[in-house]
Amino acid sequence: MNQIEILEQLCALPGVAGFEHEAAATVAKYLHPLVNKVDIDSFGTVTGTLICPVAGAKTVLLDAHLDQIGFVVTKVLENGFLRFAPVGGVDPRMLLGCEVTILTQKPIYGIVSCMPPHLLKSSEQEKAVPIHEMLIDTGLSHPQVSVGTPVVFRQPLVELSGGAVASKCLDDRAGILAILQALEQIDRKMLHVNVVAMFSAQEEVTSVGATAGAFRAKPDYAIAVDVSHASTPDAPAGETFDFGGGVMIGMGPNMNTAFAKSLMRTARAHDIAYQIEVMEGNTGTNAWGMQIAGYGTAQAILSIPLRYMHTPVETVKLSDIDATANLIAGFLKDFHGEVYPYA
Repeated sequence: MNQIEILEQLCALPGVAGFEHEAAATVAKYLHPLVNKVDIDSFGTVTGTLICPVAGAKTVLLDAHLDQIGFVVTKVLENGFLRFAPVGGVDPRMLLGCEVTILTQKPIYGIVSCMPPHLLKSSEQEKAVPIHEMLIDTGLSHPQVSVGTPVVFRQPLVELSGGAVASKCLDDRAGILAILQALEQIDRKMLHVNVVAMFSAQEEVTSVGATAGAFRAKPDYAIAVDVSHASTPDAPAGETFDFGGGVMIGMGPNMNTAFAKSLMRTARAHDIAYQIEVMEGNTGTNAWGMQIAGYGTAQAILSIPLRYMHTPVETVKLSDIDATANLIAGFLKDFHGEVYPYA
């Protein structure tokens, strides 16, 4: 698996929350060679099942969300400009001047228009423009665009120095890649648990894809693979983690303590770099819904350190994706279906 090439392809897939089916069909093709069976449900959630040779084996669910933040067209103005609304947690501060793709049958490119500073009053220059006042300019007087059409950032993946990459929707296509890399390392015949890999829809708005998928899979254990905040010089102290510091293992009420400690032991045994992320309440991830699916699931969260979340230039270290993949693979290879609470 060519890591950069696959990640570039994953990040290019359009998958605004609620509009994931096109992306789902492509992601399913990556999953097919690695599992016994692949399904796509009505939400656009992709599920791959890997059956081990042990009768009555327990099931471990691996989840990374397929959807991305984006926009939806709300009005087409007479002069061809488009009004739009956000889908998911979009920060209006970084939108002006952004390049976007309107996902019509034949995609149309556009920019989020912005007033030149020369034309602004001094009192307006320091104010953020509300999203409902912004416009997309396609350059067309009469664009063939319907209300309800999804829109995504146009930014492609770019390689930075030091083994880092930047792109739109690395939240959570980086998590998808980590799961694919982990599955590549696994020999089904050597497993003692069944594995369900799920690339879920609508995490950015409701987590409905993962909640329904976990209810359907009825796992004994589940790992949500997502992203969390990596450090920058201007970030609040204590709320971010080392960029390039390895996989982040969550600890808190949304996680099963024995499961989290088992993952830490695996990381130490395999010399995998990891960091502990204390998550004191609702983690804002699919783990919150998966934890209570069916009769309840022993839940864990693994996060990839990411800079500039929910922007067109989300940035990760490839080594942190590797650490996440290696931890998942190492845990599954050693796991016989029970976790223990000792450190």
